[in-house]
Amino acid sequence: MEKNSFYSLILVLLCSLSSQAQTKTWTLKECVNYAIENNISIKQSDLDTQTATIDKRGAIGNFLPSLNANASHSWNIGLNQDITTGILQNKTTQFTSAGANVGVDIYKGLQNQNTLRRANLSIVAAKYQLLKMKEDIALNVANAFLQVLFNKENLKVQQEQLAINEKQLLRSKELVSAGTIPRGDLLDVKATVASDNQRVIAAENALLISKLSLSQLLQLKDFENFDVVDDTNAKDENQILMQTPIAIYNKAKEGRTELKIANTNLEIAMKNLEIAKGTYQPTLQGFYSFSTRAGYSDRIVGAVPNTANPTSSIGFVEGTNQNVLEPNFTPVLGKHLPVFDQFDNNKGHSFGMQLSVPIFNGFAARNNVERSKVNLEKSKIALEQQDLDLQRNVYTAFTDAKGALNAHESSIVALDARQEAYVYAKEKYDVGMMNSFDFNQSQTLLSNAQSEVLRTKYDYIFKIKILEFYFGIPIITN
Repeated sequence: MEKNSFYSLILVLLCSLSSQAQTKTWTLKECVNYAIENNISIKQSDLDTQTATIDKRGAIGNFLPSLNANASHSWNIGLNQDITTGILQNKTTQFTSAGANVGVDIYKGLQNQNTLRRANLSIVAAKYQLLKMKEDIALNVANAFLQVLFNKENLKVQQEQLAINEKQLLRSKELVSAGTIPRGDLLDVKATVASDNQRVIAAENALLISKLSLSQLLQLKDFENFDVVDDTNAKDENQILMQTPIAIYNKAKEGRTELKIANTNLEIAMKNLEIAKGTYQPTLQGFYSFSTRAGYSDRIVGAVPNTANPTSSIGFVEGTNQNVLEPNFTPVLGKHLPVFDQFDNNKGHSFGMQLSVPIFNGFAARNNVERSKVNLEKSKIALEQQDLDLQRNVYTAFTDAKGALNAHESSIVALDARQEAYVYAKEKYDVGMMNSFDFNQSQTLLSNAQSEVLRTKYDYIFKIKILEFYFGIPIITN
């Protein structure tokens, strides 16, 4: 019983390891979604959106008052005037001061309002840019995905061709041994098998490179254990061709992200012009300031008669010339008041408004306005160019898709013909009516036709995806 349990445990572990070793296959939808979540370019574009949000908070902050506090403590060493006695003395004095300032823009030529509007537009533009990045990544992933599928199918074709020719090599050896065909035909078959091996190796390398390219778009490291599954169907991809190019173009004008970006950039340029014109207008600011201070020198707390010099003359009486005397007092110094009492006693306030009228600033304001006008014209031209590019791209995509469909259908017809030609050639070769060189040519033409069908199939699918993309159909559907 224990022995059976041990074998059962080993079997479970082996099954578990086998399931873990299996390569995960990805659909196109999974690849696109994963790339959008993990692609570095998309992460960078998302950071640009966060930066635009931070800029908006800064624009909102322009409407709020500014509040700044300051404090200082100083030591004055050497010959200083005592602020209490007014006497110059060599001594060290200390002072502490503190204050706060409040300022608020009352009117600034509507620059703050227009800056906030521009910040809102910048957020919209950043979001459109992020969406455009996601769309571009989705197209790139779809292209790389279809390239992997093509290389997989092409590898199967080359392997099948190699297997056929290896069987033909064995049969040719038997026929040479029997004296039915000359030894030269056997050598031709051997050369064909060697060429087939080279084509298989080239197909394997192409598949590996295409997987690497797709895994890099997805930010995957283990690309060797990465594989995809074909969830596309060329027969279901031609509904968009029932539309006209002008209908696709008009639909694209309503929803294409690049046009939205260009429109938003035009609005931003308009706001920049309004902000620049705002510098022509006067600005009015309100302010409030609070300050206080404290000293650490001795202060006068009283006075006593000067016994050494009790009186001093202050003048003479007119007419009698009598000397007028006044008593002399010596100030009595005491310790300075507590610091917080001094702060309370020495408080000071000031408030008011400041009007600034621009008169001449070295053409700075004018140059900014002119520069903003130039940028506005650039944005208008960029929007027009974007519309022209969209029209050209739509018509080009429609023509390419139609051409790809015709090429795919023609390749299927050619494959059918090559298949029949190969069957006929094989029948002639089997009865000795065709040499090995001509038969190998027929096989090569068949292999090329099979590869062409695969190439045109995935080329057609991708170009249909591009055309649907312009029509507003996403690369993948939820």
